[in-house]
Amino acid sequence: MITAAALAFLALVCAVGAWRLVRARWTYRAPHVAIVLWQALGVTWGLAGTGALLAYALEPYNLGVLRGLHAFAASAVEGGYDQPEPYDLPRILALIAGLTALTVLIVVLLAAGVQTFRARRRHRTLLALIAREDPEVPGVRVVDHPGAAAYCVPGLRSQVVVSKGTLQLLSAAELTAVLAHETAHVRERHDLVLLPFAALRRALPWSRTVQDAQREVGLLVEMAADDVARRYCSPRRLATALLRFGTAGAVPTPHGALGALSPASAVMARVERLVTPRPRLPRRVRYSIVAFSVALTASAPLLWLMPH
Repeated sequence: MITAAALAFLALVCAVGAWRLVRARWTYRAPHVAIVLWQALGVTWGLAGTGALLAYALEPYNLGVLRGLHAFAASAVEGGYDQPEPYDLPRILALIAGLTALTVLIVVLLAAGVQTFRARRRHRTLLALIAREDPEVPGVRVVDHPGAAAYCVPGLRSQVVVSKGTLQLLSAAELTAVLAHETAHVRERHDLVLLPFAALRRALPWSRTVQDAQREVGLLVEMAADDVARRYCSPRRLATALLRFGTAGAVPTPHGALGALSPASAVMARVERLVTPRPRLPRRVRYSIVAFSVALTASAPLLWLMPH
């Protein structure tokens, strides 16, 4: 019962932490660190929530969650373990709920990954037919479209794509800033950061906290790419490019890709951050948050292994 209570408390801590983190603004001063913390909260919440149910259901085996699941399966299929006591209704319901929740989380994550992979493959096939190389922007695929568009298609064969309208809209410095932003998305694989939160949104479409978390992580990913981009260009040029995209009516980013433009409110937050940057969090604070995130992520698996 102690393990189940510890896991339930851990899940509650993660839920409250996510609710508070959505409203925090220190995250804008260290988006990479905040993304690590968000990932730790998401992973730990999923493992702790399902683990609490399974730990309570499997407590009679006194083996922990993982070994308890093995013992339960063996006793149910082969009779390899002696069941210590008859299962009562609450434990049966907890076992069903825990296994169902764990299965749903895994299935929606795999489904979201497969759907995104297929969308990217279709889009790469389309780009092979309609996109072209341009000597003025080497390494970038150019689409002959009058609208403003700039995005990347991540993956093993990642591509950065811009439209002809973008080349006409932006100055050379602004274009450099936008391309640096998209390259940052590709190099840091921000698509893999966003995928679990998109899957969690599918699993819990009614949750306002999950919706806010997905939106906030999406904004932090854009800010993280902005931080990388401004190493190679003026922050004001990137801010100007974002505003130009907004006023020009940018083309929506294809499914499975990551674009330079985000919702209007997020764009203004990014522009304000680029134009009037606040000081970064102190190094000791950033390291402390990362260390806490690592410890938090490791806590749920350790509790899964701990005997009751």
